[in-house]
Amino acid sequence: MSITRVWPLQSFIFFHLLLAAWLPPPSFAAAAGGGRWQLLQRSIGVSAMHMQLLHNDVVVIFDRTDFGKSNLSLPDGKCRNDPHDTALKIDCTAHSVEYDVASNSLRPLMVQTDVWCSSGSVMADGRLIQTGGFNDGERRIRIFNPCSGCDWQEVENGLSARRWYATNHILPTGRQIIIGGRGQFNYEFYPKTGAPNVYNFPFLAQTNDANIENNLYPFVHLNVDGNLFIFANNRAILFDYAHGKVLKTYPTMPGADPRNYPSTGSSVLLPLKNLQAPVKEAEVLVCGGAPRGSYIKATKGNFIGALTTCGRIKITDPAPQWVMETMPKPRVMGDMTLLPNGDVLIINGAAAGTAGWENGRDPVFNPVLYRPDNPTGNRFELQNPSSVPRMYHSTAILLGDGRVLVGGSNPHVAYAFTSVLFPTELSLEAFSPPYLDTEYNNLRPTIISPASQTGIGYGMKLLIRFSVAGAVSASRVKVTMVAPSFTTHSFSMNQRLLVIGGSRGVTTVGRSVYEVEAVTPGTGTVAPAGYYLLFVVHQDVPSEGIWIQMN
Repeated sequence: MSITRVWPLQSFIFFHLLLAAWLPPPSFAAAAGGGRWQLLQRSIGVSAMHMQLLHNDVVVIFDRTDFGKSNLSLPDGKCRNDPHDTALKIDCTAHSVEYDVASNSLRPLMVQTDVWCSSGSVMADGRLIQTGGFNDGERRIRIFNPCSGCDWQEVENGLSARRWYATNHILPTGRQIIIGGRGQFNYEFYPKTGAPNVYNFPFLAQTNDANIENNLYPFVHLNVDGNLFIFANNRAILFDYAHGKVLKTYPTMPGADPRNYPSTGSSVLLPLKNLQAPVKEAEVLVCGGAPRGSYIKATKGNFIGALTTCGRIKITDPAPQWVMETMPKPRVMGDMTLLPNGDVLIINGAAAGTAGWENGRDPVFNPVLYRPDNPTGNRFELQNPSSVPRMYHSTAILLGDGRVLVGGSNPHVAYAFTSVLFPTELSLEAFSPPYLDTEYNNLRPTIISPASQTGIGYGMKLLIRFSVAGAVSASRVKVTMVAPSFTTHSFSMNQRLLVIGGSRGVTTVGRSVYEVEAVTPGTGTVAPAGYYLLFVVHQDVPSEGIWIQMN
């Protein structure tokens, strides 16, 4: 394995002068709330356009095969031979890597066909099923099994339609749904159980802006009733995918500006709570994007300021309405990551322009914490800035230790490291939210039992034993479980956090050792089968997560 990156001195100086101009002034950074940045790898050889954490604590990362040669060689003289590739027919460099979190090390992987702007989900058994892409990859299904030495397997024509810029979601049945893609106003399932293989979905045609789209990578969230909340452009529906019926049409988001690619915002399903209640509630948050018309203007060199607003809606309400909030900074192409304590981290992106080649300007270096349980007007908190622009094709995912892995950024048709405004970025960073500061070590829980990788059934009482060095406030203990996401293009597919235990079940069992009672979700409708990270959270400070498998 070899990694090479050569920067001429003039380009190095030019880039850092530009970076100094983009960085926020010291007074602004000092006003930020906190958090720490750590450079993990100066170069992983590829740009982290897609990322997925698996239950063996490795992250699968890939970009695309038609960027040209990457900066990471395939091992043992291996080469990819693809006569259909638009850049290189024979390519001896990797376009996918396996990143081991514990050892901070890399292993090159080999994809056979183009994975550009694809999608994916992790199945209940832990396999990553990745779907679609570009060119000869557009109907491929690729399977990655999290085992030692394993590599990508590909299924030719595994998809019934071309899937480029589609969205996937795991379902209560164990299958996954693949929705949309460029020119595809339909959906399909994996694995297939019989014809029809493709189902018409008029909502995507209705939300398509001619010659712009603004509805690619639709935001899809599994509601607590088993139906899908689907947001595209500026509108949303509740969709019964099993019968192909729209059950509810939500109000258009105020302002009517687009929030999906290329006017890319982001979205999360907020933490699900009170899961034992007879009536369960669910809320969705959509943040950022670009004003209508921004994409066409950006392609002509006019970079309009990004949106500053978020919309929040209780999707289970009989008469739901959007509640609008204002972020501290405008942001397009931002990622939204659920943290173990229930906060939302908004990170990466730009303050002007849109997604697409060379279409973004003004990097937003400061992440923002959104605290959903705080009163309106007191939910956003700026964090300390990175020094690396994370523009188009950036990603961020939660790790089991509570850090957020950040990578990617390549707004160019190919790899471009010099003489461009935003060079292709091959580095990996970790952002540590304030709860990882050493001043909270006495509050931080450590899970003693159950052991990681434990299988858990539905509707079970679960005793979690943990230790805390300092005094414990029993009323501020909770147990959360997080489904790790497949993240690309500012949307984290399948991301989900459930609060399954809390203060009423905390008992002391020894010196600095405690037990908290949790009750696992009752059905796969609320928590589809598969691997989750389980955390004990004390006074908003989470433990390291352990893996559990819901089955």
